[in-house]
Amino acid sequence: MQIIPAIDLRGGKCVRLRQGDYAQETVFGDDPVAMAQQWAAQGAERIHLVDLDGAKAGRPVNDAVIAQIVETVAVPCQMGGGLRDEAAVRHMLEEVGIDRVIIGTQALKQPEWFAEMAQSFPNRVALGIDARDSMVATEGWLDVSETSVFDLARQYLELPVAAVIYTNIANDGMMQGIDDQTLADLVKLANLGLPVIASGGVTTAEDVRRLAARSASQPRLVGAIVGRALYEGTLSVAEAVAASRTTPS
Repeated sequence: MQIIPAIDLRGGKCVRLRQGDYAQETVFGDDPVAMAQQWAAQGAERIHLVDLDGAKAGRPVNDAVIAQIVETVAVPCQMGGGLRDEAAVRHMLEEVGIDRVIIGTQALKQPEWFAEMAQSFPNRVALGIDARDSMVATEGWLDVSETSVFDLARQYLELPVAAVIYTNIANDGMMQGIDDQTLADLVKLANLGLPVIASGGVTTAEDVRRLAARSASQPRLVGAIVGRALYEGTLSVAEAVAASRTTPS
């Protein structure tokens, strides 16, 4: 199970939000490139990048900084935020050099377009699902749809989707760990047949061990994104990597 440190970009800086709320922002660094180098040096096998400005603007905004990160680190990078049309997707994949893009709201609102992107860029488009009580949340988490996360994922089972990145927004940035319902949702998604990456709530090595235990029995649970815990110091990348390789008793 891969440990994937998150770098959220706003105004060219490395920040973290609580539950996706732009009004609850903490700036953790002025040099996202150095941050990415640090995480890679500590053993991260992939970097997760979020263009928060892009998510608001509806187009990539921090792509110059993201390009620097991609050029500097020797591990693949995935990115979400502001990807609303094919030109933006192609720009990030082919010009900036991102390994995979993450598309969320548009997958719910424009399923035909998402399917087209997944087919045009096989195994390089990930489905980002933000959820509250197992229902899909959209528009910066302001709205909760009437679509379950499982129904959304089922729409794309036959497509070459790189992964499903599942975030329980109640947990994201709250430093409260991963709850049992989220673990159950992750396993249920993986049981559908798509690779699944957990996002939000990973706070301690024990959280990673709990995920790793599920991954041992359901190998499609392939990764965990770690954000605020790294910046607050409750977990290091090295500790998370070690915990992810712990054999369940």
